[in-house]
Amino acid sequence: MDKSIIRLRMSSHDAHYGGNLVDGAKMLQLFGDVATELLIRNDGDEGLFAGYEKVEFLAPVFAGDYIEATGEIVHVGNSSRKMSFEARKVIAPRADLNDSAADFLAEPVVVCRAVGTCVVPKDKQRKK
Repeated sequence: MDKSIIRLRMSSHDAHYGGNLVDGAKMLQLFGDVATELLIRNDGDEGLFAGYEKVEFLAPVFAGDYIEATGEIVHVGNSSRKMSFEARKVIAPRADLNDSAADFLAEPVVVCRAVGTCVVPKDKQRKK
């Protein structure tokens, strides 16, 4: 199956808690965008997110981090599309060095994983 990838820098506007910590819901928002792209590529329609079976928050995300969110369709039903998602931190700021220093991480840090299901009604599926 095809894979979708989004890379985005978390801004100070994404920080929701003390210490510039980003709310975990931001990762789910990224997964929703990845799912939308996958559905458009697979079905020619944005579809609807029905729900998550599993969500794991594995590491903190901070303002200034670059997050790469990926997803793929792992099962296709008549109208349902089961997907797996992963978000990884690929760049982290280095405020300890100076206010504009950052490191590209040799080993990305997995910050979130999820499995969810989307639905594309039969009458809206344009690709077979």
